[in-house]
Amino acid sequence: MTARVELMNGDKPAKSGEAGNVVVWLVPASGVVKSVAYQQTQKPRLNQRNKSFEPHVLVVTVGSVVAFPNHDPFFHNVFSLFEGKRFDLGLYEAGSTRDVHFDKPGISYIFCNIHPEMSAVVIALDTPYYGISDSRGQVVIANVPSGKYTLRVWYESALPETLKAMQKKARATGQLPTAIS
Repeated sequence: MTARVELMNGDKPAKSGEAGNVVVWLVPASGVVKSVAYQQTQKPRLNQRNKSFEPHVLVVTVGSVVAFPNHDPFFHNVFSLFEGKRFDLGLYEAGSTRDVHFDKPGISYIFCNIHPEMSAVVIALDTPYYGISDSRGQVVIANVPSGKYTLRVWYESALPETLKAMQKKARATGQLPTAIS
């Protein structure tokens, strides 16, 4: 499935190149994921480099273990105290990695206790049907079986009530889903 998101600034489209990091996912109407067993080929990573997290937004399926490698030449102390997974990895040095198991769905806002300019978001979903938009707003969700879904959207600066209002019913027909509100 491919889609395009467009961010609005009031009644005008946002500037070109600013439509990245919008997360779009499909929740099967039945509540049951019908795909072949979904397995990630590599452990997801939220790298620490140049006093920032890369990528800024990371989406994983529930049950994933995310690596937090420190590629900076100094210590970091990564933590999350909000909504999703609550954790504190403690102080750890350059060249080392700590792991976190994201065992329930939710949005985790990630920070470094030493470097307040560092932030990231990990979104744990209980569906493998998700995509993150590129800077042009293009989203690809692979291997979506035909069926009925609820389409959900998340964007960091959007209010929760705005995101809830954007939920739509959708139908996948082996091609593009069509809204069926």
